[in-house]
Amino acid sequence: MDPLLLARAVGLGFTIAAAVGPISLLTIRRTLAHGRAYGLASGLGVALADATYAAIAAFGLTAITTVLVGGRTLLGLIGGAVLVWLALRTIRSRPTVAASTGEERPGLGAALVSIYGLTMTNPMTILSFAGFFAALGLTETGGAGAATMTAGVFLGSGLWWLILTALVARLRSRVTLRALTWVNRLSGLVILAFGIAAVAGALGVLR
Repeated sequence: MDPLLLARAVGLGFTIAAAVGPISLLTIRRTLAHGRAYGLASGLGVALADATYAAIAAFGLTAITTVLVGGRTLLGLIGGAVLVWLALRTIRSRPTVAASTGEERPGLGAALVSIYGLTMTNPMTILSFAGFFAALGLTETGGAGAATMTAGVFLGSGLWWLILTALVARLRSRVTLRALTWVNRLSGLVILAFGIAAVAGALGVLR
């Protein structure tokens, strides 16, 4: 394993994960509502999705890329619709003492799988990774190099979510139910905007 290649892939995974978007807001909201473990499980779901797309780009799986990118309209509609649904649920949800203290928390496996599926509805991420790999000179590294890049992206993305959820969890005890209600409303509105934009983009309204 090439340590330099791994380090560059870790940096790439960390940077891409750190971009603010609906997934980041959803993970932050989950951490505040259900605790660090639930937020971290969600973050690892994102990291796994990033690694999946990085692997497709790194290994040059053209057929899979073509299928996913070709179906981006349908995936965009699905992802956007899910974001809208999650946004409306978030806006309407009313925090309780049980949620605030971590009781009745949904399963960690469900947190990982649900956000993995949501992240995977954006197949253009493959092209992003392919572009970054080319720009950083990480192409044509062979099978071992592709595996190293995939592992590095997962580690870098996972590191970001580990840091983010730890920081949010430290503030969690200071967040009152009233404040969490407003967090739900504001984050829900932003996620709703992302969802509507995704649907509009898939339908060609924003082109």
